[in-house]
Amino acid sequence: MSKIKKQTYSDQVVHYIKEGILKGEFQPGSKVKEVELAHKLSISRAPIREALQILAKEGLIVSKPQKGKYVTTLTAKQIKDSYFTGGILEGAAVAAAMDRYTEEDITGLERLVQEMKAIAETKAPIENFAKLDNEFHGILFSRINNDLVYELCHRSCQGISKFLLFNHWIKLYTAHEIYQRHLRIVNALKKNDPIYLENTIREHYLDSGDRMSHYGVDVYEE
Repeated sequence: MSKIKKQTYSDQVVHYIKEGILKGEFQPGSKVKEVELAHKLSISRAPIREALQILAKEGLIVSKPQKGKYVTTLTAKQIKDSYFTGGILEGAAVAAAMDRYTEEDITGLERLVQEMKAIAETKAPIENFAKLDNEFHGILFSRINNDLVYELCHRSCQGISKFLLFNHWIKLYTAHEIYQRHLRIVNALKKNDPIYLENTIREHYLDSGDRMSHYGVDVYEE
């Protein structure tokens, strides 16, 4: 990773660290040293400190008293718990907002699902699904109108699937399975049955959490 310019701010330091997590330069459990980062990026420690606070809110960094800041390490149980929570929250929130989704929203979701299908059929890199998945859930959240739910859902699963364990996330399902999983949500939304929609989204998350939990640092026991 190249140095960033002095006039940049904490959000760019956030991007730098996230990029490092994705590339494996910041491994789960590794210490993030403010002084070392400040020297490497040729900036003061203030924006780095702010960036670490932002990343802590997103669940990517943990602070250990008298020890410092570390990239989050997750146990299998923590992964399952996170996806369980995300599924409960997003499922209930989307179901409650069901009547607020417009034809344009549905069309947008269907377009994304068709793009997923195209990736599956052309055998394009499965990493391409990450952007589509973000857009898909972005449309679902666009009608929820509850910042707290969004923040909690984002913290529960986004950091895990898109950063901390991204290299495992892209191996959880085949391209065709990813397409089918998202198609089920669109069909559930069109069915106009809030209970069925809530259950579909919750099951979507529960299955992901179950599969992702195998990449935790311990063995989850019931």
